Amino acid sequence: MAAVRKPVLLGLRDAAVHGSPTGPDAWTASKLGGVPDALPAVAAPRPLCERCRQPLALVVQVYCPLEASPFHRLLHVFACACPACGDGGARSVKDVDWTAQLQDLHLQDAVQGAAHPVPPGEQMVLSAVVPQFLPYYICVADEDDYRDFVSLDHAHSLLRDYQQREGIAMEQLLSQSLSSDGDEKYEKTVIKSGDQMFYKFMKRIAACQEQILRYSWSGEPLFLTCPTSKVTELPACSHCGGQRTFEFQLMPALVSMLKSANLGLSVEFGTILVYTCEKSCWPQNHQTPMEEYCIIQEDPDELLFK
Repeated sequence: MAAVRKPVLLGLRDAAVHGSPTGPDAWTASKLGGVPDALPAVAAPRPLCERCRQPLALVVQVYCPLEASPFHRLLHVFACACPACGDGGARSVKDVDWTAQLQDLHLQDAVQGAAHPVPPGEQMVLSAVVPQFLPYYICVADEDDYRDFVSLDHAHSLLRDYQQREGIAMEQLLSQSLSSDGDEKYEKTVIKSGDQMFYKFMKRIAACQEQILRYSWSGEPLFLTCPTSKVTELPACSHCGGQRTFEFQLMPALVSMLKSANLGLSVEFGTILVYTCEKSCWPQNHQTPMEEYCIIQEDPDELLFK
């Protein structure tokens, strides 16, 4: 019996965030850039880079409560935008463990009355000193809604340079991979090591190339390059010892949308795979963010997504 495919939600950049939204439910918004919001009774995450010890910039904030759970969940992905940390550092390695850049917050509804968020004055100071990307809200769409609107034209133009460089009949391969009859002949073509994974990636995102995030809790990640043992040998949750499960990934289109709000920030990646504790555990009376696990895959040709 064929396995049931997990639904996939796509995150798309929405309207710009103006000012500093406040209120009891400000933290329920998913966004890219800006400064992280905090759940009630949980300290605002303020992580530092393990290499340069400078504050990390927020890449995305995702509000993602689990179905049939009494808990709120808020995930933050941070990155160091210091050029010295990026050049020749961990970002130049495929399938990188970047655990310290991800924070996982979740809190039961019952304790909202005990909230003690960051005071407004302190939040203003925090905004002034923490490096930031310009903030935009993230809206959500179902991937299935795009399946009938695949356009080969733009996908062909994106891959033309790749075809010329590699000497592969990309247009034929892509046309076969996107055919409505589900033919997978292209996968049997003799191609260079690693290219097949890239073809599958491009096939899947062709219908919605502006997606910046793919969310599918306990689903399957969309690999950009061949995964290493880090994916098959995920570390257990540091708190409960339970297994980790795939939750979401950041996509190449996000890179060009991270516009610097200060200090000339920039980050480069292909895709970032985010894995979280399958039990979504939370220590009793805990008030600081929990670290989860993420892996970075380099973009084999980052210019295709600019």
